[in-house]
Amino acid sequence: MAQAKSHAPAHGHEHGHDGHHDQEELRQFGFWIFLITDVILFGTLFATYIVLRGNTDGGPGPELFELGGIIASTFILLTSSFTSGLAVLAMNQGNKKALIGWLAVTVLLGASFIYLEVTEFAKLVEEGANIGTSAFWSAFYTLVGTHGLHVSVGLVWMTALMIQIARRGITPVTKRKVNIVSLYWHFLDVVWIFVFTIVYLMGVM
Repeated sequence: MAQAKSHAPAHGHEHGHDGHHDQEELRQFGFWIFLITDVILFGTLFATYIVLRGNTDGGPGPELFELGGIIASTFILLTSSFTSGLAVLAMNQGNKKALIGWLAVTVLLGASFIYLEVTEFAKLVEEGANIGTSAFWSAFYTLVGTHGLHVSVGLVWMTALMIQIARRGITPVTKRKVNIVSLYWHFLDVVWIFVFTIVYLMGVM
């Protein structure tokens, strides 16, 4: 009787561990579903932009784009993708301080990108190109703004994750979250390369 009792806690612990593992896998699967829906969303926005890019209604068009600032934004975002990769590397090495440090650098670079984007939007509005000016500008602001919104969500996500890592350290849960946010960030970089090519480069050519 006593022997049967001694096995019960171990069995319960093993069952709890399996349940936790299944939950982690389910959350990862949920993220992949989210990413697939995001691919569809951006695919739709790109298609809409391509269809409407000639509809300026006789008003200003892509000639208002200033490539200098856009190239700087692109460089900053691509660099932030590299630093998020360094954060994952630090995590795999068990270096909590370096992990938080590289995430902080990634957040700073991402915030700089958003600042430049908001500055660009403000300048375009001053020059008479707002979201209601024409179908072209509606498509432009919707596509680029949706990407910017995703970047902003990523910044909040990473900041919250840094606080969690500082409190709890590197655990299986925080590891999963870092891997997911890094994948999300790389995805946004890939989307931005398409934005840079289709919207800005093709716009000024």
